[in-house]
Amino acid sequence: MTDKENNKTSDGGGTSHRCNFCGKPASKVKRLFAGYEAFICNDCVTLCHDILVSSPMREEVETTFELAKPAEIKAFLDHYVIGQEEAKRNVAVAVYNHYKRINALAEKKDESSDLADLEKSNILLIGPTGTGKTLIARTLAKFLKVPFSIADATVLTEAGYVGEDVENILVRLYQASNYNQALTERGIIYIDELDKIARTDGNPSITRDVSGEGVQQGLLKILEGTVANIPPKGGRKHPEQSFVPIDTSNILFICGGAFEGLDKIVARRVGKKQVGFDAENLNISEKSPEILDLIEPEDLLQYGLIPEMIGRLPVIAPLRALDKNALFTILTEPKNAITKQYERLFEMEGIKMTFEKEALWEAVAIAERKKTGARALRSIFEKAMLNIMFETPSEDDVEEIIITPGVITGTGEPKIIHKSQKKTA
Repeated sequence: MTDKENNKTSDGGGTSHRCNFCGKPASKVKRLFAGYEAFICNDCVTLCHDILVSSPMREEVETTFELAKPAEIKAFLDHYVIGQEEAKRNVAVAVYNHYKRINALAEKKDESSDLADLEKSNILLIGPTGTGKTLIARTLAKFLKVPFSIADATVLTEAGYVGEDVENILVRLYQASNYNQALTERGIIYIDELDKIARTDGNPSITRDVSGEGVQQGLLKILEGTVANIPPKGGRKHPEQSFVPIDTSNILFICGGAFEGLDKIVARRVGKKQVGFDAENLNISEKSPEILDLIEPEDLLQYGLIPEMIGRLPVIAPLRALDKNALFTILTEPKNAITKQYERLFEMEGIKMTFEKEALWEAVAIAERKKTGARALRSIFEKAMLNIMFETPSEDDVEEIIITPGVITGTGEPKIIHKSQKKTA
């Protein structure tokens, strides 16, 4: 019997074709599509479609990376991140070295070359809340045009416990790359709140610590470089699901945290070195803005990071608290400045928006009292602008809106110039 005859089955006195994939006869399916000496039923078409959607084909990605110089990286950061000059320089050099390493490993021909010994330059950003840690990481990914994801270290637990597996942070990056494995393996992951998973003291834990030291241990391998099998859609692993192998060797990890109390640890260490007649008078206390510039690995160890974690974060970039001048600049100069965003929103309505200088300084004063850095500015303006944004779209005669200090404090109204007023003038 030929292949063509195998595809047919007797049905009463006639002949019925079968699906070449599942073997069901035409009488058992809704549709049977004919091809060249082959047939496929509607059920198998649906199944193949689902497989294509859930497991896209791997796209080819260039092995080398278009490398920007450190000065170019910092210049781009300057457009979005105000201040933090030293931190931006540290990050720019680390990112340049990281992707230079990727290019070198991709181009090397001789497997015995010393290039294979180059290690990753993962970055640790330390500074108060609202100083730009997340913004630096996000802006880097935007400039480099690589996938980017943010993970919160506080929700991670050791494998086998309630919470998120450490490997789930790779799942988010895989999803951000549109399920492209090659792009995922050269992306950037920002792990926030790293200080919250520190040990309570510098001594090794003798009890199970599933959300602290245990998470640090779980992060070690993916920070250094390993092949992790991740479930494409996230969640806990189970034996029956398919996995995607992700090599983390070329993924850049940027970790951040406020590390409250670390300044006291540094101040105590620096103070001890000033004892004696020949000691240098550093005149630095825990409240000095430059105290975090003196951080050493031993300070992080005393804070509660395990030695292996410190070793995998070789680049430490401290960020200083923003003063009032920096907060004011944040409101006006960056490409994504809050005032520019509101001006653009009202421009879409055909309305000009103007901010009085005194109103901006009032917002800065409120933000300083909140002590949450630039993060407070967004909430201040959202609250102040709510009524204006609610009422203005319903009014057709508005030409210009001027934001006064009273709008920011909630004690006054904006100056509104109507089109009819300009005509009469």
